[in-house]
Amino acid sequence: QVQLVESGGGSVQAGGSLRVSCQASGIIYSRRCVGWFRQAPGKEREGVAVIYGGGGAANYADSVKGRFIISQDNAKNALSLEMNSLKPEDTAMYYCAAGRLTPCSLSPGSYAYWGQGTQVTVSS
Repeated sequence: QVQLVESGGGSVQAGGSLRVSCQASGIIYSRRCVGWFRQAPGKEREGVAVIYGGGGAANYADSVKGRFIISQDNAKNALSLEMNSLKPEDTAMYYCAAGRLTPCSLSPGSYAYWGQGTQVTVSS
C-alpha cells in the first residue's frame, strides 16, 4: 500500500521561510517522478516543483523559481520543499505526489499517488 505523508506546514509572515517534508512508504522514490503541488481555496491544483527521483534537474513553476528548492533523500525515501521569501499568494494546501511518467511534468494529472496535504499560510 502506497502512503505519502506530509509534514512541516504552518503559518509565517511574508518574507519568511518554511520547509515541508514528505515521507513515502510502499514506493521507491528513485524510480519515479516526485514533486510538490498546491491548491488554494477556489483554485485548481497546480504544480510547484517536480524532480525525477533517480536524479536530474528539477522543474519549477515560474511563480516559485529562485525562492523554492526541492530536494530528495532516496536513502530515506523522503522529499522536501524549502520555501523562502514567502508571499501571501503562496498560501495553499501543499501536497506531495509521485508518478511514473517521464519527463516529469508539473501537471497534476501525471501523478497517481498523493499525500493528504499540509497547510501553508503566509500573512502580509
